[in-house]
Amino acid sequence: MKAVIYARYSSDSQREESVEGQIREYTEYAKHNSITIVGTYLDRTLSAKTNNRPEFQRMIKDSAKNIFDVVIVWKLDRFSRDRYDSAHYKRILKKNGVKIISAKENISDEPEGIILESMLEGMTDWYSAELSEKIRRGQKENALNGKNNGGGIPLGYILGADQKLLVDPLTAPLVQEAFPRYAEGETVRAIVESFNEHGLTTKENQPFNMNSFNVLFNNRKYIGEYKYQDIIIPGGVPALVSVEARQKNPLLLQMRAAKRGKGCKRKAVKQDWI
Repeated sequence: MKAVIYARYSSDSQREESVEGQIREYTEYAKHNSITIVGTYLDRTLSAKTNNRPEFQRMIKDSAKNIFDVVIVWKLDRFSRDRYDSAHYKRILKKNGVKIISAKENISDEPEGIILESMLEGMTDWYSAELSEKIRRGQKENALNGKNNGGGIPLGYILGADQKLLVDPLTAPLVQEAFPRYAEGETVRAIVESFNEHGLTTKENQPFNMNSFNVLFNNRKYIGEYKYQDIIIPGGVPALVSVEARQKNPLLLQMRAAKRGKGCKRKAVKQDWI
């Protein structure tokens, strides 16, 4: 019997050697069961909740070439954590005469094996849904407590040990300088060129560009407002500029005028900081 190995790991927390360890056990399993390994398909740092896995898709396509009879997986959740995707791709493999074997789950070919396999896939689906719910719940709790939920840290802030944004004494003055200069009529290009001429850089130690300040002037965190999905907490972040300074932002004033004007296009109105 000819077989291929399908292995994957889904996060940086799983070490590289953990996959190699799985492959080693696959090989031992195959040897013990008189199965010949003819190939390996390996997806790194990709979740089984999605079918957009290059090696997985290549394996499914290759199953029609009569190269192998069996796909060996560590557990069924290595194949897929979505029971609908699992059923779809198992159907394709079955049509191509290929069977899936779990090296760590003893699933027989008898009728009871069908029930066990369905239970295992159902538990995997439940685990994924439960984990997603816990993550959403944790992120909402973080938001209610003003804690950062990932993503880039805006210029002018650093992340504290409690996961809350703190004022960065090195870069906050740049923000506090840029707002009034822009409010007084200086162009974004002029501010960018001025900062770069003085050797000032972004948090990533890169020169400033036009987009740097377009993003900056759009960010309500600078007036102390924390927003995560539908949660808005005034004062949830240390303010770097006053509401009044932001109100004088010429781009903001221009956009408000556009809203009031008859027949004006409403493209700018979609900005979430008006």
